[in-house]
Amino acid sequence: QVQLVESGGGLVQAGGSLRLSCAASGRAFSSYAMGWFRQAPGKEREFVAAISWSGGSTYYADSVKGRFTISRDNAKNTVYLQMNSQKPEDTAVYYCAADRHHCSGYGCRIPESYDYWGQGTQVTVSS
Repeated sequence: QVQLVESGGGLVQAGGSLRLSCAASGRAFSSYAMGWFRQAPGKEREFVAAISWSGGSTYYADSVKGRFTISRDNAKNTVYLQMNSQKPEDTAVYYCAADRHHCSGYGCRIPESYDYWGQGTQVTVSS
């Protein structure tokens, strides 16, 4: 079993930056693909970014490409989401997720690929 704990959310003005962290328990973290998803009120959960187990491949939603960066530190069992040039439409609860089965490409973009989820952290971007 893997436990994921997100942190770093908060309130930021449009154009500002936040960095989210997701700390994972367990020794198998370095073998998992990791993803970030978000869910705004009244909307479905949507893909934001994902990173392969090695960090060699990354994937982004078109809406965040060029503004957000996903990274991981396997020595610290942590994955990060650096969010720059934030917009009010980035307001959502952000969730990190872990995939035991080495997703790639499209597979990393769908929630069904992920086996473990964190509780989420709120990000609010004011205009």
